[in-house]
Amino acid sequence: MFHDEYDVIVVGGGHAGSEAAAAAANMGSKTLLVTMSLQNIAQMSCNPAMGGIAKGQIVREIDALGGYSGIVSDMTAIQFKMLNKSKGPAMWSPRVQSDRMRFAEEWRLMLEGTPNLDFYQEMISGLVIENGKVKGVKTSLGLEIKSKTVVLTNGTFLNGLIHIGEKQFGGGRAGEGASFGITEDLVKVGFESGRMKTGTPPRVDGRSLDHSKMIEQPGDENPDKFSYLGITKPLTQQRSCHMTYTSNEVHDVLREGFDRSPMFNGRIKSMGPRYCPSIEDKINRFADKDRHQLFVEPEGWNTVEVYVNGFSTSLPEDVQFKAMRSVAGFENVKFFRPGYAIEYDYFPPTQLKHTLETKLVDGLYFAGQINGTTGYEEAASQGLMAGINAHLKVNDKDPFILKRNEAYIGVLIDDLITKGTEEPYRMFTSRAEYRTLLRQDNADFRLTPLSYEIGLANVDRLKRMEKKRDESSAFVDFFKNTSVTKDEANPILEEKGSSPMSQSDKMFKVFSRPQIDLEDILKFDKVKDYVEEHNLDREVIEQAEIQVKYSGYIEKEKNNADKLNRLEDVKIPENFNYDKIKSLSHEAKEKLKNIRPVTISQASRISGVSPSDVSVLLIHMGR
Repeated sequence: MFHDEYDVIVVGGGHAGSEAAAAAANMGSKTLLVTMSLQNIAQMSCNPAMGGIAKGQIVREIDALGGYSGIVSDMTAIQFKMLNKSKGPAMWSPRVQSDRMRFAEEWRLMLEGTPNLDFYQEMISGLVIENGKVKGVKTSLGLEIKSKTVVLTNGTFLNGLIHIGEKQFGGGRAGEGASFGITEDLVKVGFESGRMKTGTPPRVDGRSLDHSKMIEQPGDENPDKFSYLGITKPLTQQRSCHMTYTSNEVHDVLREGFDRSPMFNGRIKSMGPRYCPSIEDKINRFADKDRHQLFVEPEGWNTVEVYVNGFSTSLPEDVQFKAMRSVAGFENVKFFRPGYAIEYDYFPPTQLKHTLETKLVDGLYFAGQINGTTGYEEAASQGLMAGINAHLKVNDKDPFILKRNEAYIGVLIDDLITKGTEEPYRMFTSRAEYRTLLRQDNADFRLTPLSYEIGLANVDRLKRMEKKRDESSAFVDFFKNTSVTKDEANPILEEKGSSPMSQSDKMFKVFSRPQIDLEDILKFDKVKDYVEEHNLDREVIEQAEIQVKYSGYIEKEKNNADKLNRLEDVKIPENFNYDKIKSLSHEAKEKLKNIRPVTISQASRISGVSPSDVSVLLIHMGR
């Protein structure tokens, strides 16, 4: 029925599990993906969208490494938007609205087309652990499946409990059962577990809405795409989203139900996501605000189902319905299903190494919401890294770890295992110290060569990246080496309110001026001729623009990153005895013994470890 022994078993078929299984199998490991429902692989259980602020950068990084999320997003997009375009490129963040049904279907078909990957539908009810090493999994039917490594990506299913008003019932997602047994096995061998909660809004019938009372939000005029591979063409047709607002009347109706809310009457004790709060949480926390935005998002090309982003709630269904009918455009709304909150088990991620392997059990990896994160993109990136590292471990190869100056994925994992999290963690650009280096446009330059070296990104992907890199570098050199006369430049400069030139100067300096943008520079005949002669595409031209206009910032950040990397190079021995260092503070000792940082740099990021503690450690490491 199964292989005698798999290299990698992935438990759970959500975004983390799907990326983990694809990565391990594509690298050559005999892989099994076990999930409670093969119909719901890569299900978008919350909003039908991928990307957004900082999350779009993560999807680009997954794609650059050879994962599937970017490709599937492009194949099933119904709208594309580059967010934050009015800010600098470090902040630009791609986002797509997805066709929910097609997204899950495309993921399943891509996984079925992946060699070395087997599937099995059943609940995993326990783990086989011997002498501190994982040996396989146990199913609810009593089967034992052997494996050298196991990746747990259980999402919200571990002892999942759904709340709607006073009602509560076991479940991992609306209409799906919870999973039992794994938490208990892990606690038995010494893991610490906790509870978290997340919520989701009602889904409604788009035919019952009056869109004329809302603000239309179309996609970009020239839509881009996620994947660097260019398998799909950019969208030529798009579906619009809409925006409307709550009001004091809506808030009053919602408040009537607060005494019946599981959040306020003490039935839900766990922490919810601070940055994606429920509507009742918003009214409570921001009592001075008389309205909140609601985004009305279609769930696909042809379905009438609509997702009401911003109306996440666990209030009783009658209160949800009454309140929503008071929203402009929702006066005649029909529900497909009410919103709900869900509580589930997670494991504080300080129990993991940088590879996402657990410190307690050899060969066992955790990825996604089990680590206390929220969001498809955060989950998918952890799944990818866990799948890669499980494969590398089986083959006795060095682990694959991304640093904070190499990827948002590096920031995410380092934050989780160094600082831990007591509320659902989501990524923001502000969490990355080096966001000018970690842009969405250069994820392929940063990561594809690294992924090619470990055998995940293929040679076509590498060659495509090298072509783009070489063409954009040559274009930047053209600006550095080409002079422009004042007669050529001044008409364009004056038009943009930029001071005129008194003599000829290099194109690079003209292009560096803040008032001059890409459209202006393309008006110069020399530039037009160069672009045509070398047949440059938009991606290359935009890449060159960023490298010219932000060269100072990029250089400065690189220097800062180099300084930090010197501390990354100072390794701390695995079983280092912190108790013997008398001059370390008591809190630092406790934290260092618990988290066991691998480098001085990681130690410096632990809350409770002061700069003086870091100096003491450096002296003891012989620096």
